[in-house]
Amino acid sequence: MAQTSPPSPPVADGNDPPALKQVMGPGLLLLFIIGDILGTGIYALTGQVAGEVGGAAWLPFAIAFIVALITACSYLELVTKYPQAAGAALYVHKAFGKHILTFLVCFAVMCSGITSASAASRAFAANLATGFGLDVGNGVILMIALAFMLLVLAVNLRGVGESVKVNVVLTAVELSGLLLVIVISAYFISGGNADFSRVVAFETPSDKSVFLAVSAATSLAFFAMVGFEDSVNMAEETKEPARIFPRMMFTGIGITGLIYVLVSICAVAVVPVGELAASETPLSTVVQTAAPGFPISDLLPFISMFAVANSALINMLMASRLLYGMGKQGVLPPFLAQVHATRRTPQAAILFTTLLAGGLITFVSLDPDSPVVSLLGGTTSLLLLAVFALVNLSVLVLRKDKVAGQHFHAGRVLPVVGTITCLYLVLPWSSGRPVGQYRIAGVLLAIGLVLWAVTWFTHQRQRS
Repeated sequence: MAQTSPPSPPVADGNDPPALKQVMGPGLLLLFIIGDILGTGIYALTGQVAGEVGGAAWLPFAIAFIVALITACSYLELVTKYPQAAGAALYVHKAFGKHILTFLVCFAVMCSGITSASAASRAFAANLATGFGLDVGNGVILMIALAFMLLVLAVNLRGVGESVKVNVVLTAVELSGLLLVIVISAYFISGGNADFSRVVAFETPSDKSVFLAVSAATSLAFFAMVGFEDSVNMAEETKEPARIFPRMMFTGIGITGLIYVLVSICAVAVVPVGELAASETPLSTVVQTAAPGFPISDLLPFISMFAVANSALINMLMASRLLYGMGKQGVLPPFLAQVHATRRTPQAAILFTTLLAGGLITFVSLDPDSPVVSLLGGTTSLLLLAVFALVNLSVLVLRKDKVAGQHFHAGRVLPVVGTITCLYLVLPWSSGRPVGQYRIAGVLLAIGLVLWAVTWFTHQRQRS
């Protein structure tokens, strides 16, 4: 990893628009990455992954960790080469110069963030009602979810420094929940009560081979690893990004990957796979089995509530910075690049993404049992893996683009491996994904194409 001192920022005159405030140092960036990756995935996915592969549930998480680490190397080369907001959309635009492709990448990443935040807000409301024992209907849950999104809006508008500090608290809470599972399971295991033979046992569905089952489980487990890519959208608000991004990215992915593998091993060693896969709260089942007297059933809704709150906050941070960056680059309407004069936050992008999230929350809450809700995680993973494949290709294309100063270099092999592995987890005949995920992704991309067509037509009329 090459390091260099960042160039001095240009001196602004009175006519320059305000720039984003650089407030994130190594500690805040590391907690941002860890908090974004941990999210809500591991709290719900462990049982589903075990249902695909049996006791070897740790293997898909380990493979997902490796795929994420390879792709992270490509992101690091690009973010240290172009330390600007907008992330994948910016890189694809610089590499290929196709506005339709850039627009679709931007739209896919934005949708993944807003969809995740919207689902997290709905989950926050449900966990709040459960934790306080409120017997309320779907309408009240919807109102709580929308009120929570307004709270996220207020924190986001207040400033990235405040937003990331809230992330520190929420990350500590959700991390403590996972460590609690590991510690209590370790105590149970040390007493000789666990069955470690299950940890290496494959139990796959009858319609899938072991290889396809592992692929399907990895595609699902990868949803728990996404989030590291969000941090590149905070590049303009990070101090010395070329120096601290590589260390913090690798450290964050390594910590979360280790936690996921430990949690999955503990889960299948403590609880039989069938019971684990059938549980809607698998980690609660693990702790109840390992320590029956521990009041986890009362504690877990609140831990989950903080975990999903963190996911919503970070995803809305990412989505707003993405739109801000594309507005600044001229790919999306320039009003999205408006920055608050005093708070120096991208106010127009924040308001726009919150409006979209509110509409999505309302739509999802109309039918809480809709299969769309259960497939959101897989669809998010599908969209992001397709974007990751393009990012890995962009690294290779942009090698010819020389920039001043040194930057992280991902090598020649890793971007190629990253492209192949991401495409493998995207394609239907190799990933083992259900058809519903492709249908949802297809509708989202169709909406993106319509919006691109409208934008292109508007530009053509302006030129005329």
